[in-house]
Amino acid sequence: MDTNLALLLLFAPFAGFLLNVFFGKKLSKGASGTLGTLAVATSFVVTLTFFLQVINTGTPVMIDLGEWLTLANFKVNFGFQLDQLSLLWLMFVTGIGTLIHMYSISYMHDDENLYKFFAYLNLFVFFMITLVMGSNLLIMFIGWEGVGLCSYLLIGFWYKNQDYNDAAKKAFIMNRIGDLGFLIGIFIIGYLFHSVDYTTISSAIASGTEVDMVWLSAAALCLFIGACGKSAQIPLYTWLPDAMAGPTPVSALIHAATMVTAGIFMITRMNFLFNLAPDVQNVIAIVGAVTSLVAAAIGLVQNDIKKVLAYSTVSQLGLMFLALGLGTYEVAVFHVITHAFFKACLFLGSGSVIHAMHGEQDMRNMGGLRKVMKVTFITFLISTLAISGLPPFSGFFSKDEILMTAFHHNKALWAIAALASLMTAFYMFRLLYLTFYKDFRGTEEQKHHLHESPGLITFPLIVLSLLALVGGIINLPGSNWLNHYLAPVIAKPAEHHALDGSAYMLMGLAVAGALIGIGIAYYKYIKQSAVPGQDSEITGFAKVLYNKFYVDEIYTAIIVNPIYAIGSFFRDVTEAAFSGFIFGLGKVANILGSEGKTLQNGSVGFYLFAFVLGICSIIVFIFLAK
Repeated sequence: MDTNLALLLLFAPFAGFLLNVFFGKKLSKGASGTLGTLAVATSFVVTLTFFLQVINTGTPVMIDLGEWLTLANFKVNFGFQLDQLSLLWLMFVTGIGTLIHMYSISYMHDDENLYKFFAYLNLFVFFMITLVMGSNLLIMFIGWEGVGLCSYLLIGFWYKNQDYNDAAKKAFIMNRIGDLGFLIGIFIIGYLFHSVDYTTISSAIASGTEVDMVWLSAAALCLFIGACGKSAQIPLYTWLPDAMAGPTPVSALIHAATMVTAGIFMITRMNFLFNLAPDVQNVIAIVGAVTSLVAAAIGLVQNDIKKVLAYSTVSQLGLMFLALGLGTYEVAVFHVITHAFFKACLFLGSGSVIHAMHGEQDMRNMGGLRKVMKVTFITFLISTLAISGLPPFSGFFSKDEILMTAFHHNKALWAIAALASLMTAFYMFRLLYLTFYKDFRGTEEQKHHLHESPGLITFPLIVLSLLALVGGIINLPGSNWLNHYLAPVIAKPAEHHALDGSAYMLMGLAVAGALIGIGIAYYKYIKQSAVPGQDSEITGFAKVLYNKFYVDEIYTAIIVNPIYAIGSFFRDVTEAAFSGFIFGLGKVANILGSEGKTLQNGSVGFYLFAFVLGICSIIVFIFLAK
């Protein structure tokens, strides 16, 4: 029974993909979208069934479909592991995925390739489920590569725009760089433990099996490189903001529920391995903290509504990696969950705004939308308060846990994370004020067509905003339900910090920092009614931030252009060599033909002479040659 349900959970989205690929063009647009949504909703219902079962029994569901690969003393089974961690992930992957599919029915209604869009979305969810459900690193790698493929298909979905194609290629290539690190890490682990099965590796470590620590640290570092690619950490983060080229539901799916959380899931799943590599954990914490600050700084001056949210995602992921690097995996998972709620709501809310503005994404051309888009505004406000870290919204509890953990482990990293959080509050309320407050700054035609989005768009917003409001209850201080729930899969549980004077002081500092950021944004964009200038008017350090520290230009100069130059050199050399050889043969044939044709002069006597000479040569060869 469990096996059948697990296969239904996994293959329902894949069935939706196949049906839309082969029959979607013949279906109506509504039927195609409904089919895709029901496929993911089916997976959500089955996930909920397993989730409640594991909560009640405390026993994970292990499914072994048989031997997959055997090489000498190395064996891999094809199996699935539905334990506390995987089911928690599947809850928001399939739950939020269902809401995003529902939203897409209305948002993408006019697209000529709607059936193809839902096929890709279903395939995306299928590979994410594969990544999370797998019982070993090789099955995870299948899902890992699958979500990379689907991100390429969905980011470049509107392929007639070359910029969107470039963004899709950038995401695909940068993820391949990280994936190479991940694959090398898998090879090293297979060499060290003769297995890539989570349970086998965990048991070997728990039993004290001797392992070469240098190689183990190298494996952990390679796995982290893979996580940097998928979860957009320095230096492999620049693909994620460009991924905004895809339709807004794709942005919400990538940023909130699927692809970018894969790196956090993988490190949490392999927590027993990373605990043995403290140097690598330090690297993870530092990279996470720096990423959160750099991305937050860039987000301060962006004017594209989706770009602001994209850099906020990179920044929030940095905070999660900070928690992972400090060994508090439960805290990172807590922020993953709350972030999934409010970030999905924010992206879908931005899509509602873009839908009303007929494709406009520049906040300088918005304003005053709260008067005509009340549901979108209220849900957006709730999620903005959540990501800013104000109580009693969910983001306050998860972000406060990260800051408190950082304070007790490394005060320098705490200061960086606290500054990034202050910036987050500023740029998110900057976005809110520029989009929804003051007077409308768009065209008269846009103003005339402004309206609230239809129910299929606003319903997911309402559900997600409620989750963003109350989601923090899953790990409230004192009860710590999430920590206890994850205890069976975390080798070294995080320390619980008592709610003493120090804890309340840190909470107060976090809230004060958020209020300072909000206050600065209020003063500048409400009191002073400031509107960001045009691109040509941006100067000084703001220009550096607006151009994202010129990281893309630096990558182009030191990596892309040299590769192009090397490629052009070998292309020219190869072309010259091949063309010289081929044309040389042609010239030889041409010369022989030109000389040979002179023998065809029409003289019968010459032909007879050649004939006699040939006959004589044959006779000599036959009778005299040895």
